[in-house]
Amino acid sequence: MSEFNTTKNNPPNPPPKEREMSFWEHLEELRWHLVRSIVAVVILAIVAFIFKDFIFDKVILAPIRQDFYTTRLLCEFADIVNIQALCLDNSKLEIINIRMSGQFLTHMYISVMAGVILGFPYILHEIWSFIKPALKQNEKKYSGGTVFVCSVLFLTGVLFSYFLIVPLTINFLGTYQVSEAVANNVSLGSYISTVVSVSLSVGIVFELPVFVFFFTKLGILTPAYLKKNRKYTLVILLIISAIITPPDIFSQVMVVIPLWGLYELSILISSRVYKKQQSELAG
Repeated sequence: MSEFNTTKNNPPNPPPKEREMSFWEHLEELRWHLVRSIVAVVILAIVAFIFKDFIFDKVILAPIRQDFYTTRLLCEFADIVNIQALCLDNSKLEIINIRMSGQFLTHMYISVMAGVILGFPYILHEIWSFIKPALKQNEKKYSGGTVFVCSVLFLTGVLFSYFLIVPLTINFLGTYQVSEAVANNVSLGSYISTVVSVSLSVGIVFELPVFVFFFTKLGILTPAYLKKNRKYTLVILLIISAIITPPDIFSQVMVVIPLWGLYELSILISSRVYKKQQSELAG
Protein backbone atom coordinates (compact mmCIF):
# COMPACT_ATOMS: atom_id res chain seq x y z
CA MET A 1 0.00 0.00 0.00
CA SER A 2 2.81 2.39 0.89
CA GLU A 3 4.53 1.62 -2.40
CA PHE A 4 1.34 2.55 -4.25
CA ASN A 5 1.08 5.91 -2.40
CA THR A 6 4.72 6.71 -3.12
CA THR A 7 4.22 6.11 -6.81
CA LYS A 8 1.04 8.14 -6.84
CA ASN A 9 2.47 11.18 -5.04
CA ASN A 10 5.72 11.39 -6.98
CA PRO A 11 5.37 13.12 -10.35
CA PRO A 12 6.60 11.21 -13.36
CA ASN A 13 10.10 11.88 -14.50
CA PRO A 14 10.26 14.69 -17.09
CA PRO A 15 11.12 13.54 -20.58
CA PRO A 16 14.79 13.89 -21.37
CA LYS A 17 15.73 16.97 -23.35
CA GLU A 18 16.37 16.45 -27.01
CA ARG A 19 20.06 16.57 -27.81
CA GLU A 20 20.98 19.76 -29.58
CA MET A 21 22.33 19.10 -33.05
CA SER A 22 25.81 20.28 -33.93
CA PHE A 23 26.54 22.67 -36.79
CA TRP A 24 27.70 19.83 -39.05
CA GLU A 25 24.60 17.79 -38.23
CA HIS A 26 22.44 20.76 -39.25
CA LEU A 27 24.37 20.97 -42.51
CA GLU A 28 23.84 17.26 -43.11
CA GLU A 29 20.13 17.65 -42.43
CA LEU A 30 19.95 20.61 -44.83
CA ARG A 31 21.83 18.66 -47.47
CA TRP A 32 19.24 15.88 -47.49
CA HIS A 33 16.38 18.37 -47.73
CA LEU A 34 18.10 19.96 -50.73
CA VAL A 35 18.79 16.55 -52.30
CA ARG A 36 15.14 15.53 -52.03
CA SER A 37 14.04 18.88 -53.50
CA ILE A 38 16.45 18.53 -56.44
CA VAL A 39 15.33 14.95 -57.09
CA ALA A 40 11.68 16.10 -57.18
CA VAL A 41 12.54 18.91 -59.63
CA VAL A 42 14.53 16.52 -61.85
CA ILE A 43 11.69 13.98 -61.98
CA LEU A 44 9.15 16.66 -62.90
CA ALA A 45 11.60 18.16 -65.44
CA ILE A 46 11.94 14.77 -67.13
CA VAL A 47 8.16 14.48 -67.36
CA ALA A 48 7.98 18.00 -68.85
CA PHE A 49 10.79 17.13 -71.29
CA ILE A 50 8.85 14.09 -72.52
CA PHE A 51 5.66 16.09 -73.06
CA LYS A 52 7.39 18.68 -75.24
CA ASP A 53 4.49 19.20 -77.64
CA PHE A 54 2.03 19.97 -74.88
CA ILE A 55 4.42 22.23 -72.94
CA PHE A 56 5.35 24.35 -75.96
CA ASP A 57 2.26 24.27 -78.20
CA LYS A 58 -0.41 24.35 -75.49
CA VAL A 59 1.34 26.40 -72.80
CA ILE A 60 4.44 28.41 -73.76
CA LEU A 61 3.40 29.53 -77.25
CA ALA A 62 -0.33 29.66 -76.56
CA PRO A 63 -0.43 33.40 -75.60
CA ILE A 64 0.59 34.44 -79.13
CA ARG A 65 -2.32 32.60 -80.72
CA GLN A 66 -5.59 34.34 -81.45
CA ASP A 67 -7.58 31.46 -79.91
CA PHE A 68 -5.85 31.88 -76.54
CA TYR A 69 -8.43 31.90 -73.74
CA THR A 70 -7.70 35.42 -72.49
CA THR A 71 -7.45 36.86 -76.01
CA ARG A 72 -10.85 35.45 -76.98
CA LEU A 73 -12.49 36.83 -73.83
CA LEU A 74 -10.95 40.27 -74.28
CA CYS A 75 -12.01 40.41 -77.94
CA GLU A 76 -15.56 39.43 -77.03
CA PHE A 77 -15.62 42.07 -74.30
CA ALA A 78 -14.11 44.63 -76.71
CA ASP A 79 -17.04 44.10 -79.07
CA ILE A 80 -19.52 44.60 -76.24
CA VAL A 81 -18.01 47.85 -74.91
CA ASN A 82 -16.78 48.99 -78.35
CA ILE A 83 -13.15 49.40 -77.24
CA GLN A 84 -11.13 47.63 -79.92
CA ALA A 85 -7.83 48.29 -78.11
CA LEU A 86 -8.83 45.49 -75.73
CA CYS A 87 -8.76 42.95 -78.56
CA LEU A 88 -5.15 41.80 -78.54
CA ASP A 89 -3.54 40.51 -81.70
CA ASN A 90 -0.32 38.67 -80.87
CA SER A 91 -0.58 36.34 -83.87
CA LYS A 92 1.61 38.61 -86.00
CA LEU A 93 4.55 38.12 -83.65
CA GLU A 94 7.23 36.08 -85.41
CA ILE A 95 9.49 34.01 -83.20
CA ILE A 96 12.77 32.85 -84.72
CA ASN A 97 15.67 30.71 -83.57
CA ILE A 98 19.13 32.14 -84.34
CA ARG A 99 21.35 29.55 -82.68
CA MET A 100 22.12 25.99 -83.79
CA SER A 101 21.51 24.58 -80.31
CA GLY A 102 18.90 27.21 -79.40
CA GLN A 103 15.81 25.05 -79.59
CA PHE A 104 17.35 22.13 -77.71
CA LEU A 105 18.72 24.36 -74.95
CA THR A 106 15.36 26.11 -74.72
CA HIS A 107 13.67 22.72 -74.40
CA MET A 108 16.02 21.83 -71.52
CA TYR A 109 15.54 25.21 -69.83
CA ILE A 110 11.75 25.10 -70.00
CA SER A 111 11.72 21.53 -68.68
CA VAL A 112 13.74 22.58 -65.63
CA MET A 113 11.58 25.67 -65.02
CA ALA A 114 8.44 23.54 -65.32
CA GLY A 115 9.95 21.18 -62.73
CA VAL A 116 10.62 24.11 -60.38
CA ILE A 117 7.13 25.60 -60.74
CA LEU A 118 5.29 22.28 -60.43
CA GLY A 119 7.57 21.14 -57.60
CA PHE A 120 7.32 24.45 -55.70
CA PRO A 121 4.92 23.11 -53.03
CA TYR A 122 7.23 20.16 -52.32
CA ILE A 123 10.31 22.42 -52.23
CA LEU A 124 8.52 24.64 -49.71
CA HIS A 125 7.63 21.56 -47.67
CA GLU A 126 11.29 20.53 -47.50
CA ILE A 127 12.40 24.04 -46.53
CA TRP A 128 9.70 24.25 -43.88
CA SER A 129 10.61 20.80 -42.51
CA PHE A 130 14.15 22.08 -41.97
CA ILE A 131 13.08 25.36 -40.31
CA LYS A 132 10.17 24.10 -38.20
CA PRO A 133 12.15 22.30 -35.43
CA ALA A 134 13.89 25.61 -34.57
CA LEU A 135 10.58 27.41 -33.93
CA LYS A 136 8.96 27.80 -30.53
CA GLN A 137 5.66 26.07 -29.82
CA ASN A 138 3.55 29.23 -30.20
CA GLU A 139 5.40 30.13 -33.41
CA LYS A 140 4.59 26.71 -34.82
CA LYS A 141 0.94 27.24 -33.91
CA TYR A 142 0.68 30.62 -35.64
CA SER A 143 2.59 29.48 -38.71
CA GLY A 144 0.52 26.37 -39.37
CA GLY A 145 -0.52 25.95 -42.96
CA THR A 146 2.39 28.08 -44.19
CA VAL A 147 3.36 25.64 -46.94
CA PHE A 148 -0.21 25.41 -48.21
CA VAL A 149 -0.81 29.17 -48.17
CA CYS A 150 2.53 29.96 -49.85
CA SER A 151 1.93 27.34 -52.52
CA VAL A 152 -1.58 28.59 -53.29
CA LEU A 153 -0.44 32.22 -53.46
CA PHE A 154 2.53 31.42 -55.70
CA LEU A 155 0.59 29.26 -58.14
CA THR A 156 -2.25 31.80 -58.20
CA GLY A 157 0.26 34.52 -59.06
CA VAL A 158 1.80 32.42 -61.83
CA LEU A 159 -1.63 31.69 -63.34
CA PHE A 160 -2.74 35.32 -63.03
CA SER A 161 0.43 36.42 -64.79
CA TYR A 162 0.21 33.75 -67.49
CA PHE A 163 -3.42 34.41 -68.40
CA LEU A 164 -3.42 38.21 -68.10
CA ILE A 165 -0.08 39.96 -67.68
CA VAL A 166 1.89 37.81 -70.13
CA PRO A 167 -0.50 38.38 -73.11
CA LEU A 168 -0.60 42.11 -72.36
CA THR A 169 3.20 42.29 -72.07
CA ILE A 170 3.71 40.35 -75.31
CA ASN A 171 1.22 42.60 -77.08
CA PHE A 172 2.98 45.77 -75.93
CA LEU A 173 6.59 44.69 -76.41
CA GLY A 174 5.92 42.65 -79.55
CA THR A 175 4.17 45.49 -81.39
CA TYR A 176 6.22 48.42 -80.10
CA GLN A 177 8.34 50.05 -82.81
CA VAL A 178 10.77 52.94 -82.74
CA SER A 179 10.40 53.14 -86.52
CA GLU A 180 8.41 51.38 -89.23
CA ALA A 181 11.74 50.54 -90.86
CA VAL A 182 12.56 48.20 -87.94
CA ALA A 183 10.60 44.92 -87.92
CA ASN A 184 10.05 42.87 -84.77
CA ASN A 185 11.50 39.40 -85.25
CA VAL A 186 11.73 38.10 -81.69
CA SER A 187 14.26 35.42 -80.85
CA LEU A 188 13.01 32.27 -79.14
CA GLY A 189 15.26 32.87 -76.14
CA SER A 190 13.99 36.43 -75.67
CA TYR A 191 10.34 35.31 -75.83
CA ILE A 192 10.91 32.44 -73.38
CA SER A 193 12.79 34.60 -70.89
CA THR A 194 10.00 37.20 -70.97
CA VAL A 195 7.25 34.64 -70.33
CA VAL A 196 9.17 32.86 -67.57
CA SER A 197 10.49 35.99 -65.80
CA VAL A 198 7.10 37.73 -65.82
CA SER A 199 5.29 34.63 -64.55
CA LEU A 200 7.79 33.88 -61.78
CA SER A 201 8.12 37.50 -60.65
CA VAL A 202 4.35 37.90 -60.29
CA GLY A 203 4.20 34.54 -58.48
CA ILE A 204 6.73 35.89 -55.97
CA VAL A 205 4.83 39.21 -55.67
CA PHE A 206 1.73 37.23 -54.69
CA GLU A 207 3.68 36.00 -51.64
CA LEU A 208 3.45 39.56 -50.24
CA PRO A 209 0.92 38.68 -47.47
CA VAL A 210 3.23 35.93 -46.20
CA PHE A 211 6.28 38.24 -46.18
CA VAL A 212 4.28 40.92 -44.37
CA PHE A 213 3.11 38.38 -41.78
CA PHE A 214 6.65 37.32 -40.87
CA PHE A 215 8.15 40.83 -41.08
CA THR A 216 5.44 42.10 -38.73
CA LYS A 217 6.17 39.22 -36.34
CA LEU A 218 9.85 40.25 -36.41
CA GLY A 219 9.00 43.91 -35.78
CA ILE A 220 10.35 45.10 -39.13
CA LEU A 221 6.95 46.19 -40.51
CA THR A 222 3.93 47.79 -38.84
CA PRO A 223 0.41 48.35 -40.17
CA ALA A 224 0.92 52.11 -39.71
CA TYR A 225 3.91 52.04 -42.06
CA LEU A 226 1.98 50.09 -44.71
CA LYS A 227 -0.99 52.47 -44.47
CA LYS A 228 1.30 55.50 -44.66
CA ASN A 229 2.85 54.24 -47.92
CA ARG A 230 -0.45 53.11 -49.46
CA LYS A 231 -0.64 56.02 -51.92
CA TYR A 232 2.94 55.47 -53.11
CA THR A 233 2.22 51.79 -53.68
CA LEU A 234 -0.86 52.65 -55.74
CA VAL A 235 1.17 55.04 -57.92
CA ILE A 236 3.84 52.37 -58.51
CA LEU A 237 1.21 49.77 -59.45
CA LEU A 238 -0.49 52.21 -61.83
CA ILE A 239 2.83 52.99 -63.54
CA ILE A 240 3.62 49.29 -63.96
CA SER A 241 0.17 48.53 -65.35
CA ALA A 242 0.35 51.52 -67.73
CA ILE A 243 3.63 50.18 -69.14
CA ILE A 244 2.54 46.61 -69.80
CA THR A 245 -1.09 47.13 -70.85
CA PRO A 246 -2.76 48.66 -73.90
CA PRO A 247 -3.56 52.39 -73.62
CA ASP A 248 -6.98 52.09 -72.02
CA ILE A 249 -8.24 52.36 -68.46
CA PHE A 250 -9.95 48.96 -68.37
CA SER A 251 -6.75 46.98 -69.01
CA GLN A 252 -4.87 48.94 -66.36
CA VAL A 253 -7.64 48.34 -63.83
CA MET A 254 -7.63 44.58 -64.56
CA VAL A 255 -3.95 44.42 -63.59
CA VAL A 256 -4.02 46.87 -60.68
CA ILE A 257 -7.03 45.52 -58.78
CA PRO A 258 -5.62 42.06 -57.85
CA LEU A 259 -2.23 43.55 -56.88
CA TRP A 260 -3.89 46.31 -54.88
CA GLY A 261 -6.11 43.71 -53.20
CA LEU A 262 -2.99 41.83 -52.12
CA TYR A 263 -1.58 44.98 -50.56
CA GLU A 264 -4.80 45.66 -48.64
CA LEU A 265 -4.85 42.03 -47.48
CA SER A 266 -1.29 42.47 -46.27
CA ILE A 267 -2.34 45.50 -44.21
CA LEU A 268 -5.14 43.50 -42.58
CA ILE A 269 -2.73 40.64 -41.78
CA SER A 270 -0.15 43.06 -40.37
CA SER A 271 -2.81 44.77 -38.22
CA ARG A 272 -4.00 41.47 -36.79
CA VAL A 273 -0.46 40.29 -35.96
CA TYR A 274 0.48 43.67 -34.50
CA LYS A 275 -2.61 43.84 -32.26
CA LYS A 276 -1.95 40.34 -30.97
CA GLN A 277 1.65 41.23 -30.16
CA GLN A 278 0.56 44.36 -28.30
CA SER A 279 -2.06 42.49 -26.27
CA GLU A 280 0.52 39.85 -25.31
CA LEU A 281 2.94 42.57 -24.17
CA ALA A 282 0.19 44.31 -22.18
CA GLY A 283 -0.82 41.02 -20.54
